[in-house]
Amino acid sequence: MTASRVLVLNSGSSSVKYQLLDMADRSRLAVGLVERIGEETSRLVHEPLTGPAAAGGKREQTGPIADHEAALKAVAAELAADRTGLDSPELAAVGHRVVHGGTRFTRPTVIDDEVLAEIRNLIPLAPLHNPANVTGIEVARSLRADIPQIAVFDTAFHSTMPEYVARYAIDAATAQAYSIRRYGFHGTSHAYVSRATAGLLGKPVEDVNVIVLHLGNGASASAVRGGVCVETSMGMTPLEGLVMGTRSGDLDPAVVFHLARVGGLSVDEIDSLLNKKSGLLGMCGDNDMREVLRRAGEGDETARLAFDAYVHRLKKYIGAYSAVLGRVDAVAFTAGVGENAHQVREAAVDGLAELGLELDPEANAARSPQPRLVSPDYARVAVAVVPTDEELEIATQAYALVTE
Repeated sequence: MTASRVLVLNSGSSSVKYQLLDMADRSRLAVGLVERIGEETSRLVHEPLTGPAAAGGKREQTGPIADHEAALKAVAAELAADRTGLDSPELAAVGHRVVHGGTRFTRPTVIDDEVLAEIRNLIPLAPLHNPANVTGIEVARSLRADIPQIAVFDTAFHSTMPEYVARYAIDAATAQAYSIRRYGFHGTSHAYVSRATAGLLGKPVEDVNVIVLHLGNGASASAVRGGVCVETSMGMTPLEGLVMGTRSGDLDPAVVFHLARVGGLSVDEIDSLLNKKSGLLGMCGDNDMREVLRRAGEGDETARLAFDAYVHRLKKYIGAYSAVLGRVDAVAFTAGVGENAHQVREAAVDGLAELGLELDPEANAARSPQPRLVSPDYARVAVAVVPTDEELEIATQAYALVTE
């Protein structure tokens, strides 16, 4: 029996998302979520998708789950109940989402003690994410030390950006001393969607130039030439770039100095303001695009202003990345807003006919879980809606590494 299953773990600060996939046919065997870890109201939802267990549907348990070790042991117990547990001889690897790989980790990597130590060393660059990623790795290694644990880094896909794109125009010695450069994020999503878009066009990925717009509560854009990222909107942190649910995106750096000197805000207060109280939320009080659209439709001027700012920033990046790529074959929308908010796609493309972008209104308004084109056949640049699948991308990269 050839081991072909990969367990994908995404360990957050108080949650663990997981999927078990069989890479022989790229099918999902189970999905689940543990949330509110460390609280009395912890919750585990597990859904088997194949075999006899699937007939029972979702299983849910509530009650205190003390820490990530307890959470992953609970996940292991749920998988064991489905006869797809961590002790299965069919399990080939555990794939871990790791947010920040710095400049060292530019591809999927087998985790050993040295690699784990390096991921810990990168915590200052991703203080909210890498600690939880490390914890998930440590617990998974303790549960199955005999199988490969693979780190797949959010930053890796963007490591191909030219140095003149990745570097900020600050003192070189200071930048080097503190690892200040543009890294980019959402890389697994951009990798998957750019490749899937080429498939949708029926062309080899090497022949396709695509602008990917990953629009969720966090949002980022990328310019991908022939499957290789040459530019992305997020920078040293996920704060740079597009207007997001709670993040400001691009901002004059002097705003920070002004808030400190004139407003008397501390560094931590400014950090919280720009990351958690800005974007759509800061402008109109809602970070859910559905609510913003509803309110704007009812004549709420603050919601309309927030929506217009969001779309304006999108247009700027589409135009800029069209210039960077020279030739654009497709613009692909993905993630929660990109996949579901047809009004955002319509507004972002409106007025860009000179760049070759047009929409088929009927196709754009139709809801579908499938990858699809929403531009007319005659459009010079295709507009695609491609549901992202970061778990499948992580599993694909992890499985490819262990089978090399």
